Amino acid sequence: MPRRERRVQLLESALEVFVAQGYHAAAMDDIAERAGVSKPVLYQHFPGKLDLYLALLDASCEEIIDNCRVALASTSDNKDRVAATMQVFYSYVASEEGAFRLVFESDLTSEPDVRERVDRVTVECASMIADVIRTDTGLPDEASELLAVSLVGMAQVSARFWLAGGGNISQDDAASLIAGLAWRGIRGYPMTDDH
Repeated sequence: MPRRERRVQLLESALEVFVAQGYHAAAMDDIAERAGVSKPVLYQHFPGKLDLYLALLDASCEEIIDNCRVALASTSDNKDRVAATMQVFYSYVASEEGAFRLVFESDLTSEPDVRERVDRVTVECASMIADVIRTDTGLPDEASELLAVSLVGMAQVSARFWLAGGGNISQDDAASLIAGLAWRGIRGYPMTDDH
């Protein structure tokens, strides 16, 4: 198998093991077995378990950040932006692969490299949202950033709570409900004369 394809296979297998067992309980033996390779093959691609975990975490974080960027750029209507951005987080946690557990429920957050990556999701998504808030309202940087972090936090926490609750509310309805709450709050800030 070509190196790139093998790496993808190993990452997919590792994701399954880490999601099912958590970082500490997962063993490289389990990951190699799941991938159908020997441990030496696994170590040719990833020098250690943390390297493998960080590669997965990088990909997962990048997915959320990219999807947030796309949602914000998808329209110039801020109500629709709020709804699209909320949907990003709900879709992410609802994904069957369970990668959100690496980002939002990691049992390794005391590790500085992990914490840095997990925080990156909040920081980068909030930064993009803060740019929109600042541009549209003229609020100072600090106020725009605080509002943006609050919106990201609302999305993350409510999406995880919804998923854990068993899904009596559909994903679309849950995301719409929280988007409505967020929009009712953020729309109260006056637009600048330019917007």
